Amino acid sequence: MPVAFLGHGSPLNALESNRYTQAWAAFGRSVPTPRAILAISAHWFINATAVTAMRSPRTIHDFFGFPQELFDMRYPAPGAPELAEEIADLVHPTWVGADVDSWGIDHGTWSVLAHAFPEADVPVVQLALNAYKPLGYHVELGARLAALRESGVLIVASGNIVHNLGAMDPHRPGAGFDWAHRFDEDVATVLRDRPGDAAALREHPDYAAAVPTPDHFLPLLYVAGLAAESGEQPQTLVDGVEYGSLSMTSYTFGAPACPPGSDGHGAGLPETPEPPDTNL
Repeated sequence: MPVAFLGHGSPLNALESNRYTQAWAAFGRSVPTPRAILAISAHWFINATAVTAMRSPRTIHDFFGFPQELFDMRYPAPGAPELAEEIADLVHPTWVGADVDSWGIDHGTWSVLAHAFPEADVPVVQLALNAYKPLGYHVELGARLAALRESGVLIVASGNIVHNLGAMDPHRPGAGFDWAHRFDEDVATVLRDRPGDAAALREHPDYAAAVPTPDHFLPLLYVAGLAAESGEQPQTLVDGVEYGSLSMTSYTFGAPACPPGSDGHGAGLPETPEPPDTNL
């Protein structure tokens, strides 16, 4: 099974048709039907390593200031408690908790899967990002998940390589600051040449600006670990920096190329006078 890192950006992308969402849809059409999806979302950032283990995960609307239509969206994919057990056994002795009632499918997952797998008929399990662990832990844990691919599990990580909401400029749709492009491009080099060293990106001179908090960056490290384990080269599914400081670049490993069908930029900012939510 392939692996994907999808730059999910604004929750509004769940409602939009643009070159990013069209690329996610093309990716979904290009892969064999998986037995389940393991989603690694930036938005489940907690003090432990855990997986969802409920039969019917709820759709979580973890944002504010967006249209009611977005809050009305549901992604009713089934869960897969048996996959949760399989993951815990696979990465032992690393402890992985089973969450049976507190989380579900957050917008980092459903905003992309609504395009890639719109029927919501593939079981979904989410993996929590352990906020207490160093970057190398996430690369290593990603590598240890590699066996899931051989058993029909599609691994989809969702975050943003550059995610600095405080620096966003609403007058720069489809354009990025120089430092955002530099970091985005240097991450591409690391994924291609030495993915196992992805944790060293924290020493990059633009890391502090590109990654003011680690939550949206950590999902990429799982994909880097999987790439290091397999030796596969990344394929750019779609790229671009929006509003100065939000990278929408997405990568796949082991999937056929599927170019998007539009040149339009991504979803706009929410129409609200409030500052952007940190869950954007």
